[in-house]
Amino acid sequence: MIPHTIRIIALDADDTLWDCQSHFERVENMLFQLLEPWCTFDEAKKELFVTEHDNMSSLGYGSKAFTLSVLQTALRVSQGTMPQKQLNQLLQEGCLLNTMPATPLPGVTETLRWLQHEWRSKHSDRRIIVLTKGDLLEQENKLIRSGLLPFFDNVYILSKKDEDAYLRLCRDEGIQPAELLAVGNSFKSDIAPALNVGASAIHIPFHVVWQLEQSEEFEHNHLIKIDSISALPHAIKELVN
Repeated sequence: MIPHTIRIIALDADDTLWDCQSHFERVENMLFQLLEPWCTFDEAKKELFVTEHDNMSSLGYGSKAFTLSVLQTALRVSQGTMPQKQLNQLLQEGCLLNTMPATPLPGVTETLRWLQHEWRSKHSDRRIIVLTKGDLLEQENKLIRSGLLPFFDNVYILSKKDEDAYLRLCRDEGIQPAELLAVGNSFKSDIAPALNVGASAIHIPFHVVWQLEQSEEFEHNHLIKIDSISALPHAIKELVN
């Protein structure tokens, strides 16, 4: 059961408000196909995972870090023999990720409108925020392109979403963890760390999951799982109000 004292709802952005991973998957699949002369699909997938994992501490998240990892993987696996034309194809597709569509997923706009007019407006101390990780400029631009920015009272774009990040958020917003409800698609980044610090969470799985975001799920008294963001108002009305 989620407590009735929620003052802030923190929504993730990528793959919660709009589709992101499907665009990255398109470039990944191009890489795996181009690497067929040197390795199998599964081997290429593992090699990209290793590259992204090794780059995470220095490059972080976002399309630029991803594109560099893709090119590094192509060069390493092909031992520098992948044709320049194919490397350019990967580079161009990676660059397009900077301007990927940020079209709100079905039900997002209606749900945010309900949160703004029905949940937040009735209580002056309630706030709706974005809590996401990634490249600062890239995430800011996606929020602007999505048209969703006016729905939010604050936006936090982080390099990492872990327990410390959630505790800092609570300190910055002047609330206790028990007054925070985290909403997102990634159990590893959006859900588990929030629960671990004493917040509540609503998990909305997306149909594709980035390799580095895959993790074991667990049950928790302050966690509920819904099929789509359209079900969020009902969950909040039943459990939070």
